[in-house]
Amino acid sequence: MARPLPPVVNGPPDRWTVVACSLERRGPVRRRIQVIADGIQERHPEADLVFVEPAVDVPHALLRGTAVERSPEVTTEVAPHPGQRRWLVRPRKWLPRAVAPAADRRAARRLVRTVGSLAVADPVLWINDAHAAPLVDLVRWPAVYDVTDDWLHASVTPRERRRLVRADAALVAGCDAVVVCSPALAATRGAARPVDLVPNGVDVASYARPVRRPGDLPAGPLALYAGTLHEDRLDVDLCVRTAAALAGAPLVLVGPDSLSPHSRRRLDAAGNVVRAGPRPFGEVPDYLRAADVVVVPHVVTPFTESLDPIKAYECAAAGRPTVATPVAGFRQLGPPVETVEPDGFPGRVAALVDEAARRGPAPARPLPVADWDERVGAFDAVVARVRRSRRPAP
Repeated sequence: MARPLPPVVNGPPDRWTVVACSLERRGPVRRRIQVIADGIQERHPEADLVFVEPAVDVPHALLRGTAVERSPEVTTEVAPHPGQRRWLVRPRKWLPRAVAPAADRRAARRLVRTVGSLAVADPVLWINDAHAAPLVDLVRWPAVYDVTDDWLHASVTPRERRRLVRADAALVAGCDAVVVCSPALAATRGAARPVDLVPNGVDVASYARPVRRPGDLPAGPLALYAGTLHEDRLDVDLCVRTAAALAGAPLVLVGPDSLSPHSRRRLDAAGNVVRAGPRPFGEVPDYLRAADVVVVPHVVTPFTESLDPIKAYECAAAGRPTVATPVAGFRQLGPPVETVEPDGFPGRVAALVDEAARRGPAPARPLPVADWDERVGAFDAVVARVRRSRRPAP
């Protein structure tokens, strides 16, 4: 028989806690959930934060022959205000879901015990990772489902898609609020219930400072992409064709690399593609503003149509000549951002890089864009609303 779950009501008086279940690791490459969670703590000195990362996949690491991460399951981080508390929780996954169908529910129960051991008060649950859906029924904390990508259209196995469909439906039906970041997600998740549209944003101030060209960029004119390298977003074939059109000028790809080994080999074989790896959040503006041409060679699929890409806000703030495939987030921006079909994409990028080589870099033309602080305020208002609608314990 499963052990009873502890009540989570023994924290300091006059405090409350955000328990954020993230799809992404917390780190120097700051995602939407990290930016907004940190922003809420900045606004509320009485708010604590439990940031839950995706589980360390032990079976996957063993299968690949890589070292299993040995970091503690719970670590304490510095919070912005005296007396505030912030924890990072990094669970472990010991069995594949195919072998242990109830793995997500067991993980949810373990997380509740972990949160209970931290002596937090008045939790509000923020779910970005649909695998955390069992939490909603286990604890009945006020809950927000934050949908930032339509993973139902991503490249996953049929078994995983069925699991995600069930989890997504349970969260849409069971949470006190559903937040989406794009009109496409508002249409799908809002078909049966009201949703809150809170798009992404950008740190506008970081794009207003003097330009500092990173020392690790190749000399001379270049084209640059900044974002996660993943086949669900990045058109690898288009990158290879664009590199060939550049006739030796580098195509620099800045960001976390989640590509398959086959895709990496194809890019490396091009000869002038630089996979630079991730850079801290605060350095990304320097890379974008140092580029002669910013490129966004994304695939156009139902998955990418569901997105509100943060890089669209970054490109608008950087104001550099930008060539994107006609994907959501870029079609409405206008000069200096232009959308080009894949057939004409390599030639257009090559022409702009050649122009920069002949005439020098084009002047920056930033576009008006929403700051992250505005988005933090909108999400904070949703959290305040669901806290007032506190549900009774089961």
